[in-house]
Amino acid sequence: MNLFAVLDQAATRFGDRGAVYLGNEQCHTFAGLRDRALRLASSISANRDTGARIAIASENRPEIIELMFAVWAAGCAVVPINFKLHPLEMAQILEDCRAAVVFASPKIAGGLAAVTDVAVENIESPAYAARLHTQPAVPAIVDPGALAWLFYTSGTTGKSKGAMLSHRNLMAMTVAHLADFDSPDENSSLVHGAPMSHGSGLYIAPYILRGARQVIPASSGFDPEEFLDLCGHHPRTSCFLAPTMVARLLATGRPRPQNLTTIVYGGGPMYLDTLKKAMATFGPTLVQLYGQGEAPMTITGLRKCDHLSGDGLADDAILGSVGYPRSGVEVAVLDADGNPAAVGEIGEIACRGDVVMSGYWNNAAATSSTLVGGWLHTGDMGSFDARGYLTLRDRSKDVVISGGSNIYPREVEEVLLEHAGVEEACVVGAPDEDWGEMVVAFIVGTAAEADLDAHLLERIARFKRPKRYIYVDELPKNSYGKVLKRELRESVR
Repeated sequence: MNLFAVLDQAATRFGDRGAVYLGNEQCHTFAGLRDRALRLASSISANRDTGARIAIASENRPEIIELMFAVWAAGCAVVPINFKLHPLEMAQILEDCRAAVVFASPKIAGGLAAVTDVAVENIESPAYAARLHTQPAVPAIVDPGALAWLFYTSGTTGKSKGAMLSHRNLMAMTVAHLADFDSPDENSSLVHGAPMSHGSGLYIAPYILRGARQVIPASSGFDPEEFLDLCGHHPRTSCFLAPTMVARLLATGRPRPQNLTTIVYGGGPMYLDTLKKAMATFGPTLVQLYGQGEAPMTITGLRKCDHLSGDGLADDAILGSVGYPRSGVEVAVLDADGNPAAVGEIGEIACRGDVVMSGYWNNAAATSSTLVGGWLHTGDMGSFDARGYLTLRDRSKDVVISGGSNIYPREVEEVLLEHAGVEEACVVGAPDEDWGEMVVAFIVGTAAEADLDAHLLERIARFKRPKRYIYVDELPKNSYGKVLKRELRESVR
């Protein structure tokens, strides 16, 4: 099915109800949202082939929702771009996917247009407004296996890889969410505190399907006080948050808003102490997910009830795990020979099911090494216990997860090595109370910290910049000349 049907069905059932809110103000009803999406679809599909990639680069805004459904109605694929990326990083994604156009917010449009040949359209421009005056399109008929969402995730080589997610993949994710985690209805709300280019945006579909309203903060970002106010104002609120965002809510000292019903947390490590404090403050509202862009939001998880045991909390082994396989997903831990590992034995986590991507865009080598024998090899290491709970043990790809965003060391290292004052560089993650992890760079060279900061900020996103530099005479290496990253990580823990 075409995912546009999710909005079409909701508009038929709940046409006059509010669908999109900016802060406390209603922007569109479901019928109005459908009409806007179909008018945008008419202009998007004009003179374009079915399957064209349409990019969206914006902080959280209502336009993202209408554009998503417009792109699907036009028979094209959405390419969501992390608004925190540097314009040069955005341009690399646009070039790789050969985007037909990128719709960008005013904050992004100017800087992006200066570094890409792809057409950049400001979503506040007269050209965008004119699209809304075209005749509504007839929704395209597409194969369920057709590309719907091209999700770019940083690769270990420093170059972003596009995970190809079909309409079937996203519908499997939608059904699993409704089966496992939440039960929204037309009297419910989804508050977008996390970026809509990532997990929060993926959750639009299940909540639209059930007639729940979409609430975008007026600030377009995550302000804990504003977020809690919105949860108190809108009915039966749910959200997806990175663990660092949950910690920031706790730091306000405010109690749980009466209307807050579900906090889905994921995208980074949730420390036990923070989780227990969150349970004490927000009650049985927390749901944990483990997923990847390649299996969006859907590998394993802990339901609300799994966090509890009797009159208290579940034991630390359960709370410290990432739960058990989600509905419609098979999960395995594989040993070095690719065989199922024994209970308690650490191996690579793999999964398969309708939620798993078809491969990486224009990257056959990465696809063949990640999708093996029908299984998605996650690159994460973990183990099952006797009760069936999966615990993450290490990340074999060395990803640093800071504030819910993935940062791959090599992409930072490569930019550092472009500086004339850097002979060698190695980037690792270190624990951080506020962000979960922070980026630490070990430097062999003479470049000053201020010069490295300026050098990085001209080339990559600010959130990827090291929070700490450690100068060393040489990097520890094994007999083959490979840097011993584990030794460096242990030195900063």
